Amino acid sequence: MFSLFRAAVTPAALALSMGASLSISMNAHAQDYTLRILHTNDVHARVDQVTRSGSYCTPKDMTDKKCFGGYARIYSKIKDLRAGAPNVLVLDAGDRFQGSLFYTKAKGDAVKPFVNRMGYDAIIFGNHEFDDGVPEIAKFFEGLQPPLLAANVNVDQEPSLQRRFAPSMVIEVGGQSIGIIGLVTPDTPTLASPGKVKFMPLKQTLQAEVNKMKAAKINKIIVLSHIGEAEDEKLAKTVDGVDIFVGGHSHTLLSNTDSAAEGKYPIVVKQPSGAPSLIVQAYYASIFLGHLDATFDNNGVLTKWEGNPILLDSSVPQDVGVQAMVDEMAKPLADLRTQAVGEAKVELNGDRAVCRHVECNLGNLIADSLLWKTKNEGTQVAIQNGGGIRTSIPKGQITFGNVLEVLPFSNSVSTFKLTGAELLAALENGVSKAEDAKNEGTGRFAQVAGARYTWSAKQPAGKRITKVEIRQADGSYKPLDTKASYRVVTNDFVRAGGDGYAMFKSKATDVRDGGANLEDVLRDYIKSQGGSIEPKVEGRVTRAD
Repeated sequence: MFSLFRAAVTPAALALSMGASLSISMNAHAQDYTLRILHTNDVHARVDQVTRSGSYCTPKDMTDKKCFGGYARIYSKIKDLRAGAPNVLVLDAGDRFQGSLFYTKAKGDAVKPFVNRMGYDAIIFGNHEFDDGVPEIAKFFEGLQPPLLAANVNVDQEPSLQRRFAPSMVIEVGGQSIGIIGLVTPDTPTLASPGKVKFMPLKQTLQAEVNKMKAAKINKIIVLSHIGEAEDEKLAKTVDGVDIFVGGHSHTLLSNTDSAAEGKYPIVVKQPSGAPSLIVQAYYASIFLGHLDATFDNNGVLTKWEGNPILLDSSVPQDVGVQAMVDEMAKPLADLRTQAVGEAKVELNGDRAVCRHVECNLGNLIADSLLWKTKNEGTQVAIQNGGGIRTSIPKGQITFGNVLEVLPFSNSVSTFKLTGAELLAALENGVSKAEDAKNEGTGRFAQVAGARYTWSAKQPAGKRITKVEIRQADGSYKPLDTKASYRVVTNDFVRAGGDGYAMFKSKATDVRDGGANLEDVLRDYIKSQGGSIEPKVEGRVTRAD
């Protein structure tokens, strides 16, 4: 792996005498330096504008001015905000891949032209960049313009990724040297398909990079991270020297004005030294652009800050040139969007704030479709991970485009046998993080069919399930028998151990992988129901407390 660590400190600056240092400190106010940071994260291939929930923006939504985001608005707002400040950094914190028809159709080629156009000064991997394996991310690197950083990613065993990114970089902005360090979630092997890529521990990696920068007299350091807001906080409290964490992964909305925000923007954490460290994140799906103005004294210590994520609603103009690129790329998607599948009598709720924590009607529908598709194999229980449900479907007509946006991963169906004890362990995994309001690891939450279960967040992880019942052929339910054998159906990502379901990989017997694609299964199931569906939340999952 090569390095972009190239300190921009001049020889004259490094040779400052004690007298010169004293002169600077006596005139500290004149040396204050303000840096504007504009940032995106977890855009998830929302190349074009979307609804506030991140789903496809229909012509009616456009007429009603209910559309947000898209790269044309991101570019327009970045251009405006660049013009309003002398010192600007534009950063992206990962997960550009996966989540829309653009990606389903063209994979990384759907996003790369826009990543190049935005003028990012640095970007990092997200875990979803590895969803389609190493070959797709290697292809993405071809012609990629902004520097990509990842200090804790080791590609020694993946030659196609070598010398394509750096652990960190130093960039000069307005005569000041700014250090930027990239960090990616170590959970990526559980969440995606990174091949032989290894992910190193966060704290040790970060400390080593910070030490390098301090040795080079870099006193303004930013971590560009895709590890989740909670992990950013942990690092800020335990590693000295990082001024700002620009984050992603947890889709956290921080805001000083939005009532739905999970915290203030920025979150302020005290480093071990007592100096402040700022944490920012800007939700997901390109709906917001993060905007932070941070002022440093001549010693590189933050003295003041202000900012707020900017809602990219219809009042923000779409750049004509970028939107023309979007419209051209969207042409092949028209047929997919308009293929009629059926009608939803109610909204099919795929909101991550719901399906990763409690039973949701869209989760029930997907799990039902899995059982329906594999009934000839004798399947009894279906498990769909909540994190695999990517958006909602509004009440009304359902198109195949809607289905593909809900299930964009092209997962296939897998069936296998487990003992009741192993099935119980799987359900325990599903609720092991379910009460985490910051969405750290909650994608494993189990939406089910053919079973119902009760759990309590008051109990420790691994001992939370208080009741499991399995539906019988006559529609009645009987308690789970830990010694019995059950045939289970799920998607291939979970079957391979994704989202913590290691028992599906190591304990499964009589395995039948490589079934139909999940999006086709859901489409066909809806059609099999006469095309009109009204799934309900019906007590398949109960939280005892």
